[in-house]
Amino acid sequence: MVRVTRFKDEEGMKQYAGKILKFILFFGLGILLIWLATYQLTPSQRENIRTAFYEAHYWVLVPVLLIGVASHLLRAWRWRLLMYPMGYRPSLWNVFAAVMIGYLANLAIPRMGEVTRCGVLARNGKIPVDRLIGTMIAERAVDLLSLAVILLAAVGSQRAVLGAFFNHNIVRPLVYHFRPGADYRGMLLIVAVVVLLCLGYLLLRLFRATRWYGKLRSILRGIREGLVSLGRLQHKSWFFLSTILIWIAYFLMMYIGFLALDDTAGLGLPVALAVLGFGSIGMVLTQGGIGAYQLLVAKTLTLYGIAEGVGYAFGWISWLAQTLLIVVLGLGCLSILPFLKPGRRAKA
Repeated sequence: MVRVTRFKDEEGMKQYAGKILKFILFFGLGILLIWLATYQLTPSQRENIRTAFYEAHYWVLVPVLLIGVASHLLRAWRWRLLMYPMGYRPSLWNVFAAVMIGYLANLAIPRMGEVTRCGVLARNGKIPVDRLIGTMIAERAVDLLSLAVILLAAVGSQRAVLGAFFNHNIVRPLVYHFRPGADYRGMLLIVAVVVLLCLGYLLLRLFRATRWYGKLRSILRGIREGLVSLGRLQHKSWFFLSTILIWIAYFLMMYIGFLALDDTAGLGLPVALAVLGFGSIGMVLTQGGIGAYQLLVAKTLTLYGIAEGVGYAFGWISWLAQTLLIVVLGLGCLSILPFLKPGRRAKA
């Protein structure tokens, strides 16, 4: 009994240490990007940043934050639709609370938000967590596809600005990397991944009679059912409409946010589309987007004639508004979570 307890304690310590290392890694990467973006700034650029912060019209953030709340509600509603085919109908507020607590967890520990929101809803909504993970993966796949569409639309509609940038920084390096006689490390990496997947499959076959294999199959079965729920949606039109509305909300937050600074107030809809696309990539790269989001927003705005200092200030104002909203809503949802009703089973 003592050995088992000690083993569990050691495993818990290892997991805790892993989370701390992950936090340090992603937070450190964000700090590094902030340093890279600021250490070469000239005194005049630094002055531009200070002036932009001092003269910003912060009242603009009120409609931006309200639209942000609407986008989070839409996301909760869309995720809820994926649970209907599996026979679960949790309350919208339970799903919304899980989403916001997940976002809050992402600020503390990178990539923990997805696991956290599934765990919160599994406990409060009485839904198996493996099925929720499947629906979450399906939702993330739709978001990834949506972001790709946003980026292609931005580059395609603004070829004179973004097309040259995209070609010089992405297309040409890829062509150079895979040209005849080039270094084939990328191809070797793909081959190595395929080999590892095959070895993993063989190991699973060898240990299929064990208890752990049974648990793994149960988890994978739940994930598959969650993914399949995307194809068995009872309200496909509502699901895709909510996806469109979510990205429209993000777009409006960016476009209205331009009014916060005099230098960005005259920027049009195409610029908002471009900043949204490249800024969204930054939100994925580092913990909560810190460092990467501000850098990518600033670099994108410089393509449209905005001073780098002003663009960097706008990136910080936009990021701080979104992060503040997540912290307030996340903490609020944590406090009311015990009082929310779990929901009910959907009718067959």
